[in-house]
Amino acid sequence: MSSTAAQSHLLVLTTVPERAIAEALARELLAARLAACIHIGATVRSLYHWQGQIETADETPVAIKTSAGLYSRVETAIRARHPYELPEIVAVPITHGLPEYLDWIAGETLAP
Repeated sequence: MSSTAAQSHLLVLTTVPERAIAEALARELLAARLAACIHIGATVRSLYHWQGQIETADETPVAIKTSAGLYSRVETAIRARHPYELPEIVAVPITHGLPEYLDWIAGETLAP
């Protein structure tokens, strides 16, 4: 049995206003071994409710693959670097995946 049976994994999603912020965040998380892999997407147009108005913004999406036990540290790192008053930070459990890939995530991140 692979280590994935005992290891929980997360896909943590956020958006930032600039690609440079996304890249700095990604490098910080990787250097601290808080993430195994981070995807930085192309700029997207976001529309959302904020303080009674419909707002729009160009944002860069960031998808972070990590171990569930590291979530609080990942959230803290995002909040420390994030310029928004209320940043999007959501975590989606990875319930299925290629066992070897999930083992790789576990091996590349710090033990919680």
